[in-house]
Amino acid sequence: VLLAAAVCTKAGKAIVSRQFVEMTRTRIEGLLAAFPKLMNTGKQHTFVETESVRYVYQPMEKLYMVLITTKNSNILEDLETLRLFSRVIPEYCRALEENEISEHCFDLIFAFDEIVALGYRENVNLAQIRTFTEMDSHEEKVFRAVRETQEREAKAEMRRKAKELQQARRDAERHGKKAPGFGGFGSSAVSGGTTAAMITETIIETEKPKVAPAPARPSGPSKALKLGAKGKEVDNFVDKLKSEGENIMTSVGKRSAEAAKVLSPPVNMESVHMKIEEKISLTCGRDGGLQNMELHGMIMLHISDEKFARIRLHVENEDKRGVQLQTHPNVDKKLFTTESQIGLKNPEKSFPINSDVGVLKWRLQTTEESFIPLTINCWPSESGNSCDVNIEYELQEESLELNDVVITIPLPSGVGAPVIGEIDGEYRHDSRRNLLEWCLPVIDAKNKSGSLEFSIAGQPNDFFPVQVSFVSKKNYCNIQVTKVTQVDGNSPVRFSTETTFLVGKYEIL
Repeated sequence: VLLAAAVCTKAGKAIVSRQFVEMTRTRIEGLLAAFPKLMNTGKQHTFVETESVRYVYQPMEKLYMVLITTKNSNILEDLETLRLFSRVIPEYCRALEENEISEHCFDLIFAFDEIVALGYRENVNLAQIRTFTEMDSHEEKVFRAVRETQEREAKAEMRRKAKELQQARRDAERHGKKAPGFGGFGSSAVSGGTTAAMITETIIETEKPKVAPAPARPSGPSKALKLGAKGKEVDNFVDKLKSEGENIMTSVGKRSAEAAKVLSPPVNMESVHMKIEEKISLTCGRDGGLQNMELHGMIMLHISDEKFARIRLHVENEDKRGVQLQTHPNVDKKLFTTESQIGLKNPEKSFPINSDVGVLKWRLQTTEESFIPLTINCWPSESGNSCDVNIEYELQEESLELNDVVITIPLPSGVGAPVIGEIDGEYRHDSRRNLLEWCLPVIDAKNKSGSLEFSIAGQPNDFFPVQVSFVSKKNYCNIQVTKVTQVDGNSPVRFSTETTFLVGKYEIL
């Protein structure tokens, strides 16, 4: 008989414990506190025994998954049950840490109850547990749909009645008669009209929240982009939900916050500021081979001080891939070709002030496989009714540092969540859109490769196309502005640079 299932710390402190027989809290806490002292650190076992009970356990990073059983329990069955318990925990907790386990304690307890009933193992697998805990009911959906239809019909009837009352009031006013009364005692034309208006207003008010009101435009000068305005609205909405007692997970917005941090402009923006932006569009075959890769880059110049309007940019081009460069029509092409400097054709003229001006752009189009910055190898293989999918990434361009990488794998619909085996980084399962998102904060030379294994019911074709997104503060083509000098006197000018490498499309078909 299985007495209890618990997740505890290495010191024996219980985080979540589910007892399947009558047991006092003191008893279970005493058993879990004694558990770490019984283990011999020199030996590797999956169980340890005392005079009364047997502990079957599995280490999970800084925690233990422990089953407390009687001594006459079948150890092989207990080990199988333990494996199922250990696979359930990552389904509800993103990280195997004390805070995360505590946050999802009730989800885990409900799942534990599906595995064991009255001390005996139920014949269930991970997909069934997920279905049972979700408690998706067709009857409930039908009931809700019927109720919504009835509510809509009632509101439509109310609006129709209100229009009739308003029409009756107008007719009465036109003919100088009393409007019909709305109460048992009758009423004057004024009070009747007021009531009809009130009814109409009430109905209209109840309908209003469905349509978001258009924000009034300020009469003064408006700013084209307000960075952070949307974030503020979201924060207010989250605060409102928290005040109503909702438990909001702060980790949801972590990825967008990291992306904002990567793309945020430098704080020390000088009078001469340059934005170097590159965007890549790439399509690969699932069996290898680059179908098409196109990269567009541009240097945008922003000058905020008039005294630095007559300048030259010294460009260093170390690209060896055959990038095609093109200067702005007003830029001296001969000066750029001979001395790699960007300056105006007429040296007496000035660059525009307080506006972004594109001065140099480049383009790279290739089908050379060695040019792929990040290779993705997705290998689905059928095994019975399910499919085992192995997917790995490798950074080919080691000078790059990719941030906030998300590799999105489509999943077949209606088969539940995937069972994750090994993973580098984290994952998110989007059940609404049937997607598995493999999230990696950073991919660079120190973390250039990684893999993910999962299994789910489906066919190999179900897991394509794989899509990739990332941001980077290092550009792909080695084109940089190394120095800025004034036209008169060649004196150096302080400048700041903002570099961004983005994904337009990155697919493995």
